[in-house]
Amino acid sequence: MTEQEVLARLPRWLSHWLGYRDSPPKPLPKYQIWLWSFISAFCGLCVVQAIFNYSHYFLSRNVPGIIASYGASAVLVYGAIESPLAQPRALIFGHFLSALVGLCITKLFSLMPDEEKFNSLRWLAASLSSAVAVVVMQITETTHPPAGATALLPATNDAIWALSWYYLPVVLLSSTMILAVALVVNNLQRRYPMFWVSPVKPIPALPQTSPKQ
Repeated sequence: MTEQEVLARLPRWLSHWLGYRDSPPKPLPKYQIWLWSFISAFCGLCVVQAIFNYSHYFLSRNVPGIIASYGASAVLVYGAIESPLAQPRALIFGHFLSALVGLCITKLFSLMPDEEKFNSLRWLAASLSSAVAVVVMQITETTHPPAGATALLPATNDAIWALSWYYLPVVLLSSTMILAVALVVNNLQRRYPMFWVSPVKPIPALPQTSPKQ
């Protein structure tokens, strides 16, 4: 059973917000696309920052108000919603795998004999983290360009480095909130996502046969 067939079996009030349509939606005028891109990006980033800036649970753990790479994610998830790079699989797993790669590589560098040596090589850890994350996303088919920044932040940002492994659930929650807002606002007049796991494969055209003489 395909992904679209599974969504089609769900109640209409639910499948609509998960991106399912019986037929492709009508194209919107550009000014409406611009308006909805603004509204959704504003709402999505506000939700993420409200959670981390006003929750005592996160404030007590010195979690930054927002991870900078999610500003770039907003461009894709709210402004280029038809791009394969903006779909939920890429958003969630791209950021999470990149954060994991960045943490692991930076922690390996932190095993240097002294902190001064580690600090002098953090630039190398950052470059290596992003490079490895690019390949990991390619292998897992979860390429999400903003996640390249998520990978290098443990090496370049002291607040992120101080979070240690707690960085992973923070990234996962941020991605989930960005996605939740996208499912609501992007589906008011547009359609998101185009797919959840894998894109719909087009039906191959039948070979043309020349008429018999």
